[in-house]
Amino acid sequence: QVQLVESGGGLVQPGGSLRLSCAASGIAFSVYVMAWYRQTPGKQRELVASITSDGRTNYAGSVKGRFTISRDFVRNTVSLQMNSLKPEDAAVYYCNARNWGAGVLNDYWGRGTQVTVSS
Repeated sequence: QVQLVESGGGLVQPGGSLRLSCAASGIAFSVYVMAWYRQTPGKQRELVASITSDGRTNYAGSVKGRFTISRDFVRNTVSLQMNSLKPEDAAVYYCNARNWGAGVLNDYWGRGTQVTVSS
């Protein structure tokens, strides 16, 4: 059974930092592209950052230079270090694991963790 379990969300003041973590189980973690998405009410879920199995990263323009995605192949976790947080970063953040295997898309999501940025 595939599980992606996020943790680390919470309330932080503008300018503050948070670190999100996602623990993956039930998948061959090393071959999956791992990513963080976020969503606010009434808006589409958007990609925040992704990291491939060989460590290539991609960031949304709005978070570049402030957020850092990383992965741990021993613990099967992916993390998102968020610095200099802004009120517009507030959202539910979702962990995603994606892999194409034999022509089949394997696409898994966590349940999300709330990030609130407010003074």
